[in-house]
Amino acid sequence: MNIATEHLNNQKRPDIQQLFEQVRFQNSDGTVWFGEQRMLLMQLASLTNFRKEQILTVGLERAKGFFMRLGYSLGQKDAELVKRLSGNLAPEELFRTGFQLHALKGSVRVEEKTLEIDREKQHFLAKFTMHDAYEAEMFTSELGLIDGPACWALVGHASSFASELLGQEIIFKEKQCRGCGDHLCLFEGRPATEWEDYQTYRNYFKSSPIIEELYELQDQISVLRHKIDNSSSLGNFIGKSDGYQKVCKLAKKASTGKVSVLLLGETGVGKELVAKGIHKNSERSEQPFIAVNCAAIPPDLIEAELFGVEKGAYTGATQSREGRFERAHKGTIFLDELVELSPRSQAALLRVLQEGELERVGDTHTRSVDVRVIAATNESLSKAVEEGRFRADLYYRLNVYPIEIPPLRQRREDISMLTDHFLKKYEAFYTKKTLGLSDLAMKALLNYRWPGNVRELENVIERGLILAESGESIDAQYLFPSMNMGQDSQIISPEGELINAPTSASELSPDSTDWMDQALDQMGSLEKVEEALLQHSLVRAENNVAEAARLLGITRPTLAYRLKKLNIEVE
Repeated sequence: MNIATEHLNNQKRPDIQQLFEQVRFQNSDGTVWFGEQRMLLMQLASLTNFRKEQILTVGLERAKGFFMRLGYSLGQKDAELVKRLSGNLAPEELFRTGFQLHALKGSVRVEEKTLEIDREKQHFLAKFTMHDAYEAEMFTSELGLIDGPACWALVGHASSFASELLGQEIIFKEKQCRGCGDHLCLFEGRPATEWEDYQTYRNYFKSSPIIEELYELQDQISVLRHKIDNSSSLGNFIGKSDGYQKVCKLAKKASTGKVSVLLLGETGVGKELVAKGIHKNSERSEQPFIAVNCAAIPPDLIEAELFGVEKGAYTGATQSREGRFERAHKGTIFLDELVELSPRSQAALLRVLQEGELERVGDTHTRSVDVRVIAATNESLSKAVEEGRFRADLYYRLNVYPIEIPPLRQRREDISMLTDHFLKKYEAFYTKKTLGLSDLAMKALLNYRWPGNVRELENVIERGLILAESGESIDAQYLFPSMNMGQDSQIISPEGELINAPTSASELSPDSTDWMDQALDQMGSLEKVEEALLQHSLVRAENNVAEAARLLGITRPTLAYRLKKLNIEVE
């Protein structure tokens, strides 16, 4: 007689020893069985890491639904197992067998508080205290407490277990949970329709594939990308000012043709970025983009570097090699600091532009090349022509389509956008997260003349991020380490530029130092002085954190961080 038949005849609930006997370890094939169900032993730490990854990947709500559905599936299987083991026992006894099964699996120890079942009236009320729930332990030991109940799989298990045993829809809720800071886990179960929000819980038990949403998001991204492509943007050349918009408009028109482009502007304005943008928006975008700084190549080598060299052309030419123009075939070549080209190189460049062919140094025959030339200079080519340093015919050939890129001081509207771009770039590079720039730091950036233009701004932001600590604001002093206060409410930068400041040094330091002595005598520490100042600013701002931050001359995130650090609560 098997154990299921014995229980059916005796109408007795199986004890824990009889449940133990259902567990079998099969050494022959490495499997574990409970009755007729294959089981799996797993470390709780691994399951905890899996839950953490689910939360980080799909968010708290989706992860909650996933684990509730997992518990729901387990509950159905356990109900099936309990009915097979226990036969026609009263429903209350079937539930108590389920309690023992839970404990045997190591999930939770269930303490019965209330269990009322009346099948005829379809009445059901259950209240259980769940001791040592494995899910609550995950959040109290590893994942950290959350705002709501955390025993998602156990709730799903209890709901489906009860529904399967009673043949009616039962929903359990976790009224208290150690995973969110309560002293115990308390479950309560009722028929689904007795809960006002039963539809919400039903949705948790329904499969919710994310793939359809991802497809929809991909469609939206495609639409947005199309809009961005049709807007006035140019790769990593970033901005919103009128000067920026004009450059983008001219560059986009140039990208559709084959005309050579001459980029004009001061050092550091982003000429190479504009050149890359023109190349990227052209029909040559899949072909090479070769950038050459003509000033960085010695004059006696520049012709060989650009147009190639044949073996034996000069001492040291031990083998033939192609030049930058041949490597840029079918693509684009960007010649920066064009005015530094030697006279011979200027003549060779003119031939490439007019005939589409070049001759390597030391060679006797020409080679055809198809290269789009984008040239750049930060000094006047017309003046160089007058001084005899640059060929007039080459100048007129390149000056067909000039684009003037304004300096950063003439497009200050772009500074905030560029600052945000560089801040994100270097936060990722240095794996550091800050609270952004302080108000004074941003004011300093907006008022500085930027002789080094965008390149200087990028360097300043990188320096500020390096000097700032994680979790704090980047102060003006971090951006300009040798900055000092000047007269008439101005800050003087290390380069001697004047940066308007909101207050002067004299305003910040009254003639009388009595208040400082009093603060030190009464407070005794900088932390106490800071705490008193922050609280006073909140009182003056009537607990408006943004207004208090403005009074203190710092950003709202910075003030919020300092309030949290000092455990100051805002009413």
